[in-house]
Amino acid sequence: MYQITVCFTPVQFPSYPHDNVNAVAIDVLRATTSICTAFMNGAEKVIPVSTTENLKTYASGSYIIAAERDGIKLDFADIGNSPKYFTRALVTGKAIAYSTTNGTHTINLAATCGSAAVGSYLNISAVCRWLEAGGRDAFLLCAGWKGRFNLEDAVYAGAVAQRLLDTGKFETVCDSALAAIDLWSLAKNDVTGYIRKAAQNERLRNIHAADTIPYCHTPDLTDIVPVFCNGILKGQKC
Repeated sequence: MYQITVCFTPVQFPSYPHDNVNAVAIDVLRATTSICTAFMNGAEKVIPVSTTENLKTYASGSYIIAAERDGIKLDFADIGNSPKYFTRALVTGKAIAYSTTNGTHTINLAATCGSAAVGSYLNISAVCRWLEAGGRDAFLLCAGWKGRFNLEDAVYAGAVAQRLLDTGKFETVCDSALAAIDLWSLAKNDVTGYIRKAAQNERLRNIHAADTIPYCHTPDLTDIVPVFCNGILKGQKC
């Protein structure tokens, strides 16, 4: 049996064994949803960049620069972080250099694990298939908010953990995984309604971006899993 572990924030990441696990980076509102949208719409690759200083080195014209801090698009970026910007007309065949408040740092942490992918509701079934086929323990790494717990990522982690348990190939002795599953059981009948209580819901309302929340909780729009390899994310059908 393979184990399921949930890490609720990147701050906790060093406390967990993670060298030989299949990791999924989770930032439902909005980074990992935007990345999945980009690949769904034909992007060639996404480079997750943790700092704005490093991101500026990609501003050469050959990359689409997507970047925000605290939800607001950076001045030098081409687009911000909402999935609505990653249209087929803009991203098909393109390379994207991407940096966000929480998500891209989380992806780069996940990349230090045995293998790493990006998860959202848009590809939740494909992510579960990727984990089931991976032959390793599953490690679900939530982006949280500036080192703190957030509700939306924990609920998603619970949804994935429950699906893995249902395969009969996974088990868990992780309290965080059990807590995430309990949150999912509370939310699953009306996920977007449940997430209205999340702090990020209010943050998005304050920047007039709350209209993206229903889309970010729409399951199985794509079977593409963005997988990290040699510093970049590439789409893999699962």
